Amino acid sequence: MTTQFGVVLRRLRRQAGMTQEQLAERSGVGVRTIRGFETGERADPRVATVRLLADAVKLAPAERDQLLLAAAAGRSPQADPPDGSADQTGTEAAVPLVTPSSRTDPGLPDALADTADQLAQAVTSRWRREAEQRQIADPFPLPVGWRPVPEHLTDHWANIRRAPAGAESGPLDLTGDLEQVVDVYRRIPSGRLVVLGRAGSGKTVLTLRFVLGLLADRARDGAVPVIFGLGSWNPATTSLREWLTGRLVRDFPGLAAPGPGGSTLAAALVEADGILPVLDGFDEIADGLHRAALEALNTTTLPLLLTSRPAEYAAAVEGTDVLTSAAGIELSDLTLTDVVNYLPRTARKAAPDPAGATGTPGTSGTVWDPVLTELRADPPGPAGVNLAAVLATPLMVMLARTSYSNTPGQDPSELLDTERFATPEAIEDHLLDSFIPTVYRYQPDNRPTGQRRRWELDRVQDWLGYLATHLDRLGTRDLAWWQLSGTLRRSSRILAVGIVAALVIGIVDSLVDGIPDGMAGGLLAGLVNGFTVGPAFALVHGITVVFGRGAIEPSRVRIRLLRGTGDVRTRFVPRFTAGLLGGLLFGLGDGLVSGLMNAFFFDFGDGLVSGLINGLVAGPVFGLAAGLVFGFVSWFESPLDIGSAASPSDLLSTNRTTVVFQLLMWVPLFGLAVGFGMFSLIELARGFLGPLVFGLEDAIAVGLASGLGGGLGYALSFTAWGQWVIFARLWLPLTGRLPWDVMAFLDDAYQRGVLRQSGAVYQFRHARLQDRLSTVRRRRCYRARRRPL
Repeated sequence: MTTQFGVVLRRLRRQAGMTQEQLAERSGVGVRTIRGFETGERADPRVATVRLLADAVKLAPAERDQLLLAAAAGRSPQADPPDGSADQTGTEAAVPLVTPSSRTDPGLPDALADTADQLAQAVTSRWRREAEQRQIADPFPLPVGWRPVPEHLTDHWANIRRAPAGAESGPLDLTGDLEQVVDVYRRIPSGRLVVLGRAGSGKTVLTLRFVLGLLADRARDGAVPVIFGLGSWNPATTSLREWLTGRLVRDFPGLAAPGPGGSTLAAALVEADGILPVLDGFDEIADGLHRAALEALNTTTLPLLLTSRPAEYAAAVEGTDVLTSAAGIELSDLTLTDVVNYLPRTARKAAPDPAGATGTPGTSGTVWDPVLTELRADPPGPAGVNLAAVLATPLMVMLARTSYSNTPGQDPSELLDTERFATPEAIEDHLLDSFIPTVYRYQPDNRPTGQRRRWELDRVQDWLGYLATHLDRLGTRDLAWWQLSGTLRRSSRILAVGIVAALVIGIVDSLVDGIPDGMAGGLLAGLVNGFTVGPAFALVHGITVVFGRGAIEPSRVRIRLLRGTGDVRTRFVPRFTAGLLGGLLFGLGDGLVSGLMNAFFFDFGDGLVSGLINGLVAGPVFGLAAGLVFGFVSWFESPLDIGSAASPSDLLSTNRTTVVFQLLMWVPLFGLAVGFGMFSLIELARGFLGPLVFGLEDAIAVGLASGLGGGLGYALSFTAWGQWVIFARLWLPLTGRLPWDVMAFLDDAYQRGVLRQSGAVYQFRHARLQDRLSTVRRRRCYRARRRPL
């Protein structure tokens, strides 16, 4: 039977003179789905699907509202059976297994289903590697369990169970452990779950297991679970869907490609509810924004999983409201039995003990036996009480395992020294402080010889502390290689760009001008141009980057000479405009600086007037040349593959390749444009200014120098890879803040378990580790400043 929505859709489609196939092609919605709507075989379309259809038909506002109302008229809420068959006691047998991928709508549009499948494969591959890297199942997963959160922190059970108006529903059975987290989530009809737990309780590992479990049996048109670290979200300035889209594009640059309806693939997936957000770290949102964040989450009905420390979430709930339709669980501490069963199996067995000191004579013990004896004591002593309190969280158990089970010659009995460790906090600080020395001194390295790195421990701790302090200053947990310039003051960043640009361009110009003018002439030209162009690049960089948009984001395209994708016209105009304005600003700045430098150092010209004339000539030429080249290069750009940013090093490598190809195109095109433009402009000026000394050879030299120097200057000053070269490969190592091979150092820290990978960025293994490293470094710097000379 045809639905009201199907009738309206068919009428509007026919008014537009479109067939079902044409509508499917323009909207990205499958033709079978459209046919199902119009025949009544499919009902209850997603709002995002309706919008795609409305955009494709190009409906007027009134007609769009009519289509949306028709879709809403046939939509019914997900609910428990109204006949009372849902058991009010909340037993598991009475709860329908409803997941975001099993609702009554037709699922993702066909145009997005393939994209979602590719994204699911990339997410699965990424987090499977991360699970192996963290040794979650070695020798077996820690038995993390949970209990229901207090009732005042969750919504009404009727809302959680999507019960119809007037119906009452009892609580759901949400008991389980990490092995059952997906099954527990699927008992929740609303698909919204809050997971609370104190620091180190296993929230992040739970999200990892949750994502891998859902992906293992995901339907083709089902939502893709993706982990998002919430620490960088500012709900006061960015909506949730907009922020999710930006994070997807950062971690999966291929999703920046055009999608149905003119938006990006990332935006289309988010709008079509094709992403199941796993929001990790509600407590890490900036202070003062927790209430705003909770209110923003409540403006959506997105299925989601949210993790937080209890205090921050409870404070936000008290200030506003609970997360609508969300159930809640709180992770429990590990029991003494959990610890006793786990730690001995992480350490290798000792030789048989004939005296029976470790238990029964002739049996093999482990280094943990004295500690376990103290923990089992009844009543426990002060040392056992302190240590039991510390080993109640998976984080501390992991640190203890790393420091003692995985490290030959280390005796965990020292943790029982109550004079050295009088409080649980002292033991925790010791385990955190011991982690870095342990993994860098003793951890076996089974990688190929060419990939092995040995670092000086004191330098390692200083470098990691510097990075941790940098992240604290930014207020984030994400260590992005393209943001390392932000570790410096604004003045230092501008100075670094100016010095490097001056050196590079000076060398290039000295080589170019040295061909016709000899070595002396080349050195003089390089000196002059370096002193003029370097400050100009520094000036433009400071205005547009340092005091403008902040860090330069990595390019999300690659250069392909044989084919480009997408609508070139939509890219050419903004690129041409940006190049025109940037080139104009650069030309004016370069002309002004060159005039002042020539007057100051060489007593040539009258300074400001000469600079203004130079700027008025160079500005339009550089502006038009940069605009045309920027626009032309966009013809050869193709979006990255969805899985191309599998790691930070992969994204860096991809951006390096893209910049190199851009340079290969930029240098000849920009050189020709500048040389021809200068020659043509001066030829026109001869008519009213008289003879001017500027011939074809001068135009060629200017064009070659401008192409090489301008291309290199642009690559270093205005691309993410160039900023990486200036700061991470030159400036920060020169000043001792970071090692010379930063990416090798970060990758090695990841291999040792100090860092973890989260898409295109690194993160410290745990927030507690980052906080401790930052605190220790700040104290060290403070003591160094107070040390008498």
